[in-house]
Amino acid sequence: MQSVERIFDELGHFSRFQACVYFAAVFQSVSCGIHYLASVFLSETPNFICYVAENITSFTLANYSGNGLDHMWNVWIPEKGYVLVNTKEGHQWELSKCSRSLRINSSHSDYEFSGNKSDFLCSDGYIYDNTDIHKSIVMDWDLVCDNEWLAKLTQPTFMLGVLIGALIFGDVADRVGRRPMLIFTSVCQYVLGICVAFSFNYYIFIVLRFLLAMVCSGYLVVVFVYVTEFTGIKVRTWTSMHVHAAFAVGVMIVALIGYLVRTWWIYQIILTVTTLPFLLVCWKLPETPFYLLAKGKYKSAQDLVKWIEKTNGMKKNFDVLELIQPHKECLLEKNLKNDIDSKIYRKLSILDLFSSWEIATKTITVWLVWFIGSLGYYVISLGSVNLGGSKYINLFIAVFQLTGAVELPSYIVACLAMDKLGRRNTLAPSLILSGVACGLITVVPQTSETLVIVLSMTGKFAIAIAFGLIYLYTCELYPTVIRSLAVGSGSMMCRIGSVVAPFCVYLSSVWTFLPQVIVGVLAFVIGVLTLFLPETLGKPMTNTIEEATEQWSKKTDRKKETTQNSLVEKIEIVPLES
Repeated sequence: MQSVERIFDELGHFSRFQACVYFAAVFQSVSCGIHYLASVFLSETPNFICYVAENITSFTLANYSGNGLDHMWNVWIPEKGYVLVNTKEGHQWELSKCSRSLRINSSHSDYEFSGNKSDFLCSDGYIYDNTDIHKSIVMDWDLVCDNEWLAKLTQPTFMLGVLIGALIFGDVADRVGRRPMLIFTSVCQYVLGICVAFSFNYYIFIVLRFLLAMVCSGYLVVVFVYVTEFTGIKVRTWTSMHVHAAFAVGVMIVALIGYLVRTWWIYQIILTVTTLPFLLVCWKLPETPFYLLAKGKYKSAQDLVKWIEKTNGMKKNFDVLELIQPHKECLLEKNLKNDIDSKIYRKLSILDLFSSWEIATKTITVWLVWFIGSLGYYVISLGSVNLGGSKYINLFIAVFQLTGAVELPSYIVACLAMDKLGRRNTLAPSLILSGVACGLITVVPQTSETLVIVLSMTGKFAIAIAFGLIYLYTCELYPTVIRSLAVGSGSMMCRIGSVVAPFCVYLSSVWTFLPQVIVGVLAFVIGVLTLFLPETLGKPMTNTIEEATEQWSKKTDRKKETTQNSLVEKIEIVPLES
């Protein structure tokens, strides 16, 4: 089969039709970014104190007293003591965060008391400070004290759903198509997002958020493949990288809505409604030409070409049969469609990423890049606070990195470098540079704070380049029939890296620079391994595993041929002795 890329040469690499499809598909990535970070405010824990089922008339602290608990929150420091309250029933209670004590036969209201007390658990619930947070899941379901771990479990379970969803939907998208998966995951995001807001208990909430994570992750995996297969070589670098930008917009919306809306279920509904505009147009999205041709759906592919020509105001009458090899065209004319490359129609699985030694080695290397991209991203960001020197300087580094101030310029540099140097020639040096920067941090004197900042920023900048471009590089390396599966499995490795990252940061208690050493060594080694991957810049994307293998083997043969020719030339110029 000739390159499907020829369609873009004929009809435009990013014309009116592709632009409409692209921005519609990328818009939904905003919603994915929203749901990924929503738990920051959903499970926020305000200040709280044990509750007593009596009418409180006054309270006393070590150096302050008042009539209503509403005035207590600004002056009470839990670590410095309890709150003494007097009730209408004539009782005196010492209230702490996770316990309460009833004074027995107390005749005065002094803060200090040396008499007998009866200790009780907080069986009546808790009183929460709703100055900044009106309602959160922590307040509704009392996820504090012995149940505090349940609140902390909300984000890990979400990320587990992300991991599983990336693998499942990546595989399914290669079987049933990109378009059905985009529509399915988008509808599910809306329905599950609304259902989360009306969860009546914690366990329903966790299950719904887990399912929401799966479809969010599935959409992100498929949309990267979708936009890659719908834009031409000339613009593919920028269009793929801007999916990250849409995700970042979602993160910013979370912060804005979280600031404006302080009730968790209203906050969840407003965030989910952002999905609605896409649902109104997603049913109009077409299947990608790569997928249609890979599955032998030539009539559908021809209809898509006509649609593109009509939308772009062209009259080229491009025939997709020109992209089919002569023997396949003959089979098509004889209505022997079931015999056309039967390997295309067989069910593919993750094992096909290891179907040959050549594909297996590339898959392992690509997976390692996904893993170190995520691991390095979080370790360098979160581990900055643990570096030697001023804690304030280190905190500045961490905040500066986590707010994305380093990443935005890195994406621009990545786009420029990928189009000039190539994918591999940008990825490998960025990983090696990150490894070197992490290694140098360990030998820089702790007093050289400026140099520590520069090295930390350099490491994050370089790893962000690698993390940003691996999505596109994976799409271009693998053929259409396993492309979504490749991106999905890579995203799974990425999530494993993000899970391992906090534990890696904890190793700083063994040695301050151990997390940086681990990331540095891994990044350097994986960067060297990346040099053995093929370059994809300017190369057409393949449809079948056979085409991909043939393209890779041609590059290897070309290298051998070049080496042999150079040896022959050297032999020819050697003068013969008379």
